[in-house]
Amino acid sequence: MDFFQSQETLTATEWILRAVVAFFFLLIVSKVLGQRAISQLRPLDFAIALVIGNIIAHPLSDENLGLKGSIITTIVLVVLYVGGVYLLLKWSWFRKLFTPPPITLVQNGKILNKGLKKARISLDVLMEELREDKIEDVKKVALAIWEADGKISVFLDPKYEPLTPYALQLETEPFDFPRTIIKEGKIDEAALTHIQKDERWVIERLEKHYQTEPKNVLLATLDRNDTLKVFLYK
Repeated sequence: MDFFQSQETLTATEWILRAVVAFFFLLIVSKVLGQRAISQLRPLDFAIALVIGNIIAHPLSDENLGLKGSIITTIVLVVLYVGGVYLLLKWSWFRKLFTPPPITLVQNGKILNKGLKKARISLDVLMEELREDKIEDVKKVALAIWEADGKISVFLDPKYEPLTPYALQLETEPFDFPRTIIKEGKIDEAALTHIQKDERWVIERLEKHYQTEPKNVLLATLDRNDTLKVFLYK
């Protein structure tokens, strides 16, 4: 177990053993911390993101350290990470180990204290999440679930849902995402080709409706009805 101790040189095998021990130690730490503590990262992502940057940075900033150990350690960690991702996809028991099931926090307007404790979430955090979703009253919540990525999914009681054209049986226009044809004074020729327009058409529209030229345009978009929206530099 010499690889646990500080020493001037380590063999390649000892570097590999160090990396393996550190990787699984970090997985255990991330599991103990809980998903909320590591935000939206899965435990595997957390472990790999935390160490690789430091591993490479140290030999680059310290002339007394060689690259051998860092390279070996990084390769081992990447192999372990890829293997872990494969196991997550392959075996459900492994996935359940590092991807906890959803936890119900609010149901039919009632806060479930047992769920808060299981998710390690305080009442203040729950209320903050609801406020961020523009929900001022817990009674309006039909279901609030703590997800495995650390987020809270909130579903309102149907009677508090905002009205939609579908609910009112109104006809609507098909969805249309305007295309960016000018950005920071430069015309996007590929976008124009896709909508069967040319640079001359754009220049003429700018001059006619905005009395300007492309170089003065911060952003310009065009929808399927040929409506041109222009934002000029100010």
